[in-house]
Amino acid sequence: MKKRQKIRETLIIISFLFFPVTFYYLSPYLIIEGTIKGIISGSFLSFSLLFVSSLFLGRAFCGWVCPGGGVQDIVMKINNRTIKKGNIIKWIIWVPWIATIVLLALKNGGYQKVNPLYQTTFGFSIGNVYALFSYLVVLTLIVLPAFLFGKRTFCHSLCWMAPFMILGRKLRNLIKIHSLQLVSNPANCIQCHTCASNCPMSLPVEEMVNAKNMENSECVLCGTCVDGCKSRSISFEFAFINKK
Repeated sequence: MKKRQKIRETLIIISFLFFPVTFYYLSPYLIIEGTIKGIISGSFLSFSLLFVSSLFLGRAFCGWVCPGGGVQDIVMKINNRTIKKGNIIKWIIWVPWIATIVLLALKNGGYQKVNPLYQTTFGFSIGNVYALFSYLVVLTLIVLPAFLFGKRTFCHSLCWMAPFMILGRKLRNLIKIHSLQLVSNPANCIQCHTCASNCPMSLPVEEMVNAKNMENSECVLCGTCVDGCKSRSISFEFAFINKK
């Protein structure tokens, strides 16, 4: 394993171990509850930060420090089946959810105060039995699909955070600003299929390389394909969008 991947794996597993602390800061429910009370909660701030960061880093959060990604990478050692379908499901869930937040904010006259620690116990998420139960339910929701169906199923189908970053990435492509991206050199590709086989998001990486189009909304910029490519057909670059 390349040094970069060892660092990534360490970071994402540490992130998972700290999930009991950060759980409420990524909560899809507390942002709604906070909106009803006119409070900008920690999860509101987190989701906003993810959107802004995606303009420059795409979905690197998912590949490097997402706690849900961390536990799914562990499960992937048991079931590394490729996932081909299900991406649309998260949009079916997300669109009504974000619409609810917007409508509640308008109905209640917007936000009156900011409280990053809303509903936490001195900054910690798991401070009572109810919080622990909620955590275990969400953890099951993340782990079970990955165990049953394959690589990062939750990321593909159920994640409420991914759409913020996908939309941010699409905005970045529209306004054309410098950001982290993958670039390919098809001339070097030896058709070994290693990149596609190793991709935790089940992307057709080899096809993307040969089409010289590495832009994909499901790519989490983990660099697994970069570090696993012996022919150096794929690399990271911080630049304008490069589809061809």
